[in-house]
Amino acid sequence: MMDMLSAMTKSVQGMRVQGERINVIAQNIANASSLPASPEEDPYRRKVILFENEYNRDFGHEVVKVAGIETDDSDFGQKFDPSHPAANENGYVRTTNVQALIELQDMKEARRTYEANLGMISQMREMYTRTIDLLRT
Repeated sequence: MMDMLSAMTKSVQGMRVQGERINVIAQNIANASSLPASPEEDPYRRKVILFENEYNRDFGHEVVKVAGIETDDSDFGQKFDPSHPAANENGYVRTTNVQALIELQDMKEARRTYEANLGMISQMREMYTRTIDLLRT
């Protein structure tokens, strides 16, 4: 029974971190078209979430946790818009380093991982129920 509880704990923690990952991705998508107000300001910089394993003493195994949220230091894009207040002397405005296609792929992966962990919990619950039914007979 302890092994089943351990598996459920790992799945629950996996769902938690994937939920946080989805929130970070949603923030990136929401700010994908944000532009600076002046040429001196930076546009929104994409955020990435970092994971690490942590030993859980209660269950005697490692679980995944969020190690932190960092900014992606990749280069900003540029678009030509000389009428924008943030345009430089050449008429270019720096744009975010968020790429919608990458964010959507990350969202899809996070959702599938979340669903896989949820499926594990459902299967464990079903196994518990079958075990109890067997003990009743």
